Amino acid sequence: MLALLLALAAPPADTWPGFRGPVGDGHAAGNPVTQWGETDNVRWKVPVHDKGWSSPVVWGDQVWVTTASERGTDLFAVCFDRATGKIAHDLKLFTQPPPADTRQYNTYASCTPAIEAGRLYAHFGSFGTACVDTASGNTLWQRRDLPCDHWRGPASSVCLWKDRLFLLYDGHDVQYVACLDTATGKTRWKTDRNLPYPSDGDLKKGFATAAVLDIDGKSQVVCPAATGTVAYDPDTGTELWRVVHGGMNEASRPVLAHGLVYVTAGHTGSLWAVRPGGDVAWKLTKAAPSRPSPLVSGDHLYMVNDTGTAYCLDAKTGKERWRETLGGKFSASPVLAAGRLYFFAEDGKGFVLPAAPEFQTPTVSKLDGQVRASPAVAGDDLFVRTYTHLYCIGK
Repeated sequence: MLALLLALAAPPADTWPGFRGPVGDGHAAGNPVTQWGETDNVRWKVPVHDKGWSSPVVWGDQVWVTTASERGTDLFAVCFDRATGKIAHDLKLFTQPPPADTRQYNTYASCTPAIEAGRLYAHFGSFGTACVDTASGNTLWQRRDLPCDHWRGPASSVCLWKDRLFLLYDGHDVQYVACLDTATGKTRWKTDRNLPYPSDGDLKKGFATAAVLDIDGKSQVVCPAATGTVAYDPDTGTELWRVVHGGMNEASRPVLAHGLVYVTAGHTGSLWAVRPGGDVAWKLTKAAPSRPSPLVSGDHLYMVNDTGTAYCLDAKTGKERWRETLGGKFSASPVLAAGRLYFFAEDGKGFVLPAAPEFQTPTVSKLDGQVRASPAVAGDDLFVRTYTHLYCIGK
C-alpha cells in the first residue's frame, strides 16, 4: 500500500510515462547534466538481460523496460529501483514458439511500454499485450488475440490516454488501429486503415506510435502508417482526416505545434507539415529521418536523420536555419530539457547543444555500448539504455 501511495504521489515533472515523455513530444521538465562518461555522472549502471530496444519508462521510484530472448520465445518486463538500479521485478509475461526473424533493425521488445499510477502496459505487438500491477508484479489482464504479421517484428509503442490504449498494427497482411480499455483490456473499437497501399505487403509495414493531439479544442488520435497518416475520433474510431504521403516502414511519432501536425514518411526521407484536415502546409524532401522523431521548440523544429545530419527548421515555413553533421548512425529520438537538445547516436555518443536557431558546437559524451532506444528524463535524471545496460545519469 505504501508503494502504491508513493507512486500515486509522483509529480508529472518527475515521470516519463511513455515513448517520448509525458506529452509524447520529447519535452522534459527536468535539468539533466550535460556531460557524462563511464566514470563521470553515472549514478548507476545495471545490465539488462536478453535483448530489446524499447525505451525506459519512469513512475515514482520505479524504472521499467521490456526485453526479449534473442529468438523472441520469451518476453519480459523488468523493473529497477530508481535510486539504486536494483531489480524489483523481473517478469516473464509471454512464452511462444520462435516467431519470424526481425532482421537487423529490430528486436522482439522494441515497443516502449506505458505506465501510470499502479499499472504498467507492456506491449509486444501481436505477440501480446499485458497490464501489470506495478506493486505486486501480478498480471491483471492480457491480450494475445489481435492478429498481425509484422514480418520484421513489432516496434509500435503504446499510446496511453485517459482510460484507453491506442495500438497500431501495421503488418504485411493487415493494417488497423485498436483501442483497448485500460481497466479490462477489452476492445473498445477497431478500425481498418483502408489506405491506398501498394500490392507488395512488405511496403505496407509500419512501426510508428499514435499520438493524441488537442486540435481546435478536440482530441484526435493521429496514427502514422506506410503510405499515409490518419486521424481518428478517440471515442469511436471514426476517421476524421488523412494525408497520403507515401513511404514504407514509417516509425516516428507525430507532433503538433503552430496548428500543424508534423509527420515523416518513412524511407522516402520526407517531412510533412500538415494542417488538420489533410492540407499540406510545407514539406521537406530527402533529408528527414525514417526512425528518429522530430522535436519542436518554440518557432523551430529540430531533427537528426538516420545518417547523423542534424537540422533546425523554421517550424511555420520549413525554411532551413542550420544543418550540421554529427556523424554516425541514429535511431533514438531526441529529448529537449532545460532549453537543450540531447541526441544519441548508435555508437553510444551523446550530443548536447542549445535549442537555438544558431548552431553551437555540442558537448559530446560517450558510453560503452550501442544505443538505439530513445532516452528518458525524469526530474534531473537521464536514463539511457544501451544494447546491454541501463544507465541512470545524473549528479
